[in-house]
Amino acid sequence: MTTPTHIASGKVRDIYAFDEETLLFVTSDRMSAFDVVMAEPIPDKGRVLTAVSAFWFDRLSAVAPSHLVDLEVPPSTSGLGEDLAGRIMVVRKAEMLPIECIVRGYLSGSAWAEYRRSGTMHGQRLPEGLRQSEQLPSPVFTPSTKAAEGHDENISFEAAVDLVGLDLATEARRISLEAYRVGAEWAATKGIIIADTKFELGLIDGRLSLCDEVLTPDSSRFWPADAWKPGDTPPSFDKQPLRDWLEGTGWDKQPPPPALPAEIIGATRERYVAAYERLTGLSFSDWPGAGASAG
Repeated sequence: MTTPTHIASGKVRDIYAFDEETLLFVTSDRMSAFDVVMAEPIPDKGRVLTAVSAFWFDRLSAVAPSHLVDLEVPPSTSGLGEDLAGRIMVVRKAEMLPIECIVRGYLSGSAWAEYRRSGTMHGQRLPEGLRQSEQLPSPVFTPSTKAAEGHDENISFEAAVDLVGLDLATEARRISLEAYRVGAEWAATKGIIIADTKFELGLIDGRLSLCDEVLTPDSSRFWPADAWKPGDTPPSFDKQPLRDWLEGTGWDKQPPPPALPAEIIGATRERYVAAYERLTGLSFSDWPGAGASAG
């Protein structure tokens, strides 16, 4: 009987050492908003993130290898608790880059805030007169630092070169832009705009590989194409119902967060499931364990 060793927990994932070459990622139903983890889980959220990532790891295999080895652990494994079906990944260990590999195709979020202040995005000058949510002339690689605490810091490509070297920074930019292009073209056929996204890249056997999660509702801004128009913020396939409700409570965005009502939990779950089903064309009810945590 093998008992993996717990080595880290993030806002969403619990990570275990499995053997010398592999880790186990268990994706929880924990939900964070404004960098604070909510007390209530969102049922099936971990399964949606796992299912969406597995779909993209396969679809992007021609762009870059991934860290994914398997979606199940050997039955002789113990000590991980219950309710694991559909939320676990066996992955190769990787030497992770110390930067977030962000690609923006539309002007939104922190990029829009910077543009309003200075007409730039990550220090790069943009054309005048762009509106919120407007499509950029072409997708842009806009890296950031990885902050151990607090918010990541947007940096220039030159600053990324200082952190990882020219060759790795150039390859990270190439992979990120191509993965975004392939993903955005596929999503467009499903009526979804991928406004921006964040990739995690790491070295496995000397090759930069896609790691962690890929093009999920947590790492990306998904908009319904029929609701998009420049100048407005479209509804998104993620935690937007939760964010809107929290903003309306007057919460100061410091722990502890307010308790989430059942209708907000349900609406958020529905957004995540809808993102998976629209992107993949598959039924979430067919994913292992789907609905097991929805009670």
